[in-house]
Amino acid sequence: MPDSTSVTTTASGLTVTPTGETLGATISGIDLGRPLDDRAFATILRALGRHGVLRFPKQRLDAVQQMAFSARFGSLEINVAGAYQEPGHPEVMILSNIVENGKPIGARDAGQDWHTDMSYSATIAFANVLYALKVPQREGKPLGGTEFANMRAAYADLPAELKTRLAGMTVLHDFNKFWEMMRRRPGSWRKPMTAEQRRQKPPVSHPIFLNHPITGEKVLYANPGYAIRINELPEKESEETLEFLFAHQLQPKFRYLHRWSEGDLLLWDDIGTLHNAQADYGPDEPRLIKRCQVMADRIFDPGFVRAALAAA
Repeated sequence: MPDSTSVTTTASGLTVTPTGETLGATISGIDLGRPLDDRAFATILRALGRHGVLRFPKQRLDAVQQMAFSARFGSLEINVAGAYQEPGHPEVMILSNIVENGKPIGARDAGQDWHTDMSYSATIAFANVLYALKVPQREGKPLGGTEFANMRAAYADLPAELKTRLAGMTVLHDFNKFWEMMRRRPGSWRKPMTAEQRRQKPPVSHPIFLNHPITGEKVLYANPGYAIRINELPEKESEETLEFLFAHQLQPKFRYLHRWSEGDLLLWDDIGTLHNAQADYGPDEPRLIKRCQVMADRIFDPGFVRAALAAA
């Protein structure tokens, strides 16, 4: 398990301050609007593997700068929904409840239930990079937090018998499961996925346990947002096992809540965590966050990781 208490100042001049909880650390001493040198990148990559969720406070970024930072970690995805994208930069998705001229400027309900981004894709996600421009407030307290669950800790705490029984098995993930769940919510803006969107994102399978590419630790890679079936089990046993796993991984001891401040850039590991955006704010409490999704097209290359960490 990560060291969750010690504050370190690295050779790159960055200070890493853990939250003391199951996940999370703040990294200070860096302006992400400037090009990221190899030593700083190594420090951040190592901290991401150790803490899972990293906060960079008081940043001032435009879309190009956010994309440049994000692209150090892997290729950037363009969301299959094809909506609410930064003009000229479709890799940046806008998450917001703000309405201008009668039209929403961003996705109002993005991420509002437990999931792991892109587990429904043949190439899964490695990381999310979210930049907060407006954070809803009520009575001086921030709303719209993002909650995380630690899948390394969840795997470690599974019964030994279950680890043995499920070893080598795979889980089927389906984008449409989460989409339809969100569509059923009152006031949803979502339309049914088109045949073309379904063709672009057919269900895919991944191992139920993955080795984390930075730390080598095993993680539980099945989430209630997209996982629909353990392929190697009979249907009823699959349903019962997934129900157990979903309840297990969301126990309070595995969870960490990030409370946003304007100017926060949050980088988190999609392989080792689940997340859930809290919808505890109203339409008159503006929230504006811009997101880049980093794919895992480089991070599983041992050469990439070794070369990156060697610069620390």
